[in-house]
Amino acid sequence: MKATGIVRRIDDLGRVVIPKEIRRSLRIREGEPLEIFTDNEGGVVFKKYSPVGEVGEFTMQYAEAINKTSGIPVAICDLDSVIAVAGVPKKEFLEKPISNTLANLLEHRQNYVATPSSEEIPITESGNGKVSYMTPIISEGSVIGAIMSLKSEDKPAPDETEKKLINTGALFLSKQLEI
Repeated sequence: MKATGIVRRIDDLGRVVIPKEIRRSLRIREGEPLEIFTDNEGGVVFKKYSPVGEVGEFTMQYAEAINKTSGIPVAICDLDSVIAVAGVPKKEFLEKPISNTLANLLEHRQNYVATPSSEEIPITESGNGKVSYMTPIISEGSVIGAIMSLKSEDKPAPDETEKKLINTGALFLSKQLEI
C-alpha cells in the first residue's frame, strides 16, 4: 500500500470522506460501488467494484468466441481497465487502464464508429490499439463497461456484421450481469 499522508475521522454515522484528489486520480464517481476488504494487519482497503470484472473468465471466453468465429480482434473493458481481449497480444491490453477518451464516451453512454476521417480513439491510456466499433454494456440502467472491435490496417471502418456482433455481445453481457 502507498501512504498518502491524509488522515480522516469517522463521523457519528460511520462514514469516512475519501478526498477529492484521490477520487479524481482513481476515477471514483459519486454513487459508484466500492468493495471493502480487511487485511491481517488491521487495515481496511476500498476497491472499486466491477461487475464486469466479476465475470472476467466468462468475458474472456466470449471475446475469444467472437474472434474465432469472425476474425475480428475484440476487447472488453469495465469503467477503468481492459478485462478481456482476443485476437491481439494480451500483455499489451489486459488489465491496462482505458484511455480518457474511451472513458468519456462511456460516461456519456455513447457508441463509437470509426470512419476513415474520424479521430482515432486509443483503447488504453498508453495508446495501445485503436477502437473500430464500441458500444457500452448497460446493466440495470448503468453503464458498467464496453465491448469493442479493434481497428486493423486493412479495414479502416467496421462493416455491418462487425457492428451487429459487438452490439449482440454488449446485450448478451448486460443480460448475464442482471441475473
